[in-house]
Amino acid sequence: MHVVVAGSHGFLGGALVRYLRAHGHRVTRLVRRPVVSPAEISWDPDAGRLDPADLAGVDAVVNLGGVTLGRPWTPAYRRRILASRTGPTGLLARTLADAEPRVLVQASAVGYYGDRGTEVLTEESGPGEGFLADVVRAWEDATRPAEDAGVRVVRLRSGIVMAPHGGAFGRLLPLLRLGLGGTLGDGRNTWSWITLVDHVRAVEHLLTADVAGPVNVTAPEPATQREVIAAVARRLHRPAVLRVPRWALRAVLGGFADDVCSSQVAPPRLLLGSGFAFAHPTLDDAAAWLTRRGPARAGARPH
Repeated sequence: MHVVVAGSHGFLGGALVRYLRAHGHRVTRLVRRPVVSPAEISWDPDAGRLDPADLAGVDAVVNLGGVTLGRPWTPAYRRRILASRTGPTGLLARTLADAEPRVLVQASAVGYYGDRGTEVLTEESGPGEGFLADVVRAWEDATRPAEDAGVRVVRLRSGIVMAPHGGAFGRLLPLLRLGLGGTLGDGRNTWSWITLVDHVRAVEHLLTADVAGPVNVTAPEPATQREVIAAVARRLHRPAVLRVPRWALRAVLGGFADDVCSSQVAPPRLLLGSGFAFAHPTLDDAAAWLTRRGPARAGARPH
């Protein structure tokens, strides 16, 4: 397939581009500068500029763009979080409504559900409350022009993506290797997680699967934050007894601390029902992959 990727230089986007190219797909990146390669398309989301002709011959578009959440949520940064998601997504959706590609695979997050404790959350569950839930709902709503025009839109409600490098877990793992890791807050909240390997494989699968609308992109075995950290520490033969209190997280991360400590039990019902087979379905599988020695790139064959 010929796939255009927005947000292709980020943690998820970079891994996806490597994976798709390694598995025989033609990938073109959307970039916010003049092109320097035939494998690039220039666009300007701030100015609302994307030429539909540049998408001729493209089979699908994957949008993984958006500024990081891992900074303090000041009022100005909250505005950036929202604008960096809804603006580019809306432009893509409006352009695809009149362009050739008939598939849009769009980033989203289980943050849509808010902090829901032990409630089991399917793709039909309603939105939660809070800033991030409001952002994700607006983010998903920005895809409506494409959907209304008959484009198959898949909204990736991704859980916490675990990887040895990059993302939130890439920052946590070195501390666990040193025996300096532990829970964030009380550790009792449930994380719906997925490994980076399975995330990029799921995106590729959803390019052609007979699925539309929201999809929980999570592993089948959600676990409490305490259980996740303990499983990784056990594989590293290190203790994980230190605890970062919630007030300290808020001092560093602002509102994002509440998201790190929120709870979503969001099983991958539609993903499994569409025939997807996980490389790392269990927490122990994920911990083994995270902690193994040698390269662990998502474009490589999963172990």
